[in-house]
Amino acid sequence: MAFISEGNMNFSSHYMDDEYEKLFRRLNPPRVVIDNESGKRATVIRVDSANKHGILLEVVQILTDLNLIITKAYISSDGGWFMDVFNVTDQDGNKIIDEAILEYIEKSLGPESCFSSPMRSVGLKQTMEHTTIELMGSDRPGLLSEVSAVLTNLKCNIVSTEVWTHNTRAAAVMHVTDDETGSSITDPNRLSLIKELLCNVLGGGNRNRGAKTVVTDEVTTHTERRLHQMMFDDRDYERGSDDESDEKQRPNVNVVNWSDKDYSVVTIRCKDRPKLLFDTVCTLTDMQYVVFHANINAERPEAYQEYYIRHIDGSPVKSDAERQRVIQCLEAAIERRVSEGLKLELCTTDRIGLLSDVTRIFRENSLTVTRAEVTTKGGKAVNTFYVRGASGCVVDSKTIESIRQAIGNTILKVKGNPEESVPQDSPTRSIFGGLFKSRSFVNFGLVKSYS
Repeated sequence: MAFISEGNMNFSSHYMDDEYEKLFRRLNPPRVVIDNESGKRATVIRVDSANKHGILLEVVQILTDLNLIITKAYISSDGGWFMDVFNVTDQDGNKIIDEAILEYIEKSLGPESCFSSPMRSVGLKQTMEHTTIELMGSDRPGLLSEVSAVLTNLKCNIVSTEVWTHNTRAAAVMHVTDDETGSSITDPNRLSLIKELLCNVLGGGNRNRGAKTVVTDEVTTHTERRLHQMMFDDRDYERGSDDESDEKQRPNVNVVNWSDKDYSVVTIRCKDRPKLLFDTVCTLTDMQYVVFHANINAERPEAYQEYYIRHIDGSPVKSDAERQRVIQCLEAAIERRVSEGLKLELCTTDRIGLLSDVTRIFRENSLTVTRAEVTTKGGKAVNTFYVRGASGCVVDSKTIESIRQAIGNTILKVKGNPEESVPQDSPTRSIFGGLFKSRSFVNFGLVKSYS
């Protein structure tokens, strides 16, 4: 008779659980219904599926990655079944009529998704074409400029970057390639050098809190979820005793226990913005809470979210300390994506060192980058920056003009005030030579962004 060890029994148990889940999903495949008739202003998407932890985040992530606006939602996942209804529009507030988008939603959430790899979950991207760099440290003026300069000197091409700052901390997820090969960096000595030099840059700020650098070519979590996880692990939600930030500007988050049903009820009221639902659901999921029911309404300028939750162990919020932690973490999750100040949008032909040069101009003009989204596609770089002046002050017109002179041939616009504009073709000579002369543009707008 074969000897079965405890380890083999555990493996067998996990294997059987996995096979049972696959069988259950095959017998009860997800069903997606897309309705463009019943709603007057929005497309209605209904998803019915076997329940599992994280499925709500998975659905919300897919819709969010398509840049759809969720105006209303109803979620119910009591028992072994998950059912939710979303009212969605495009960025202009119209119904979704693009057949390619509708087909993608059906394939991503419908029966075909049962047999796809679990790596699909929550926007996970399987690629070995780039190296991923994760940075966490104290925020300070010029940090992004210093980081991008180091990578440029090490002959790394920055393919995409997302940077968030919150409560004096900065987090970044960067995708880079080797300048010569255009693929991921594999030399262990070079990877070690990249990590060492970036750690030195991050260590140049406030040493009272730690800095962290991770360099990997492994498949990683969806970028925005990873940024939430990094800042959560860094405890950016903790506010010091001397924090004098305006309480009125914070989201209104409340947590109470509904003893009759053994749920905790979380309510959130704040200014609406795209991806708000993702940010809150992502945080609840990563804090190991299960959403059993939820009502979402974002049709007005103020968004209202109501969640009925339990911890993954089946218990509601147990103490006042836990309640305060849930409130603080949700506040932080909402605030991380809110940026005040000057919005800069840059679109031009991509090249090695572009991000380093642009952020150097910001630094030389005493601007601090509070959030950044950098992407490249088809040889074009599309970058969005949110910047502030020294000590958080508003960026003045002289600084804007200085940046225009440095970059050259720009389009300058103050959003919300169309009368304040500048000629589209500035004769000023650019420090980049002819880089920005070919149908490229830079838009500047003084805004408070919730996107």
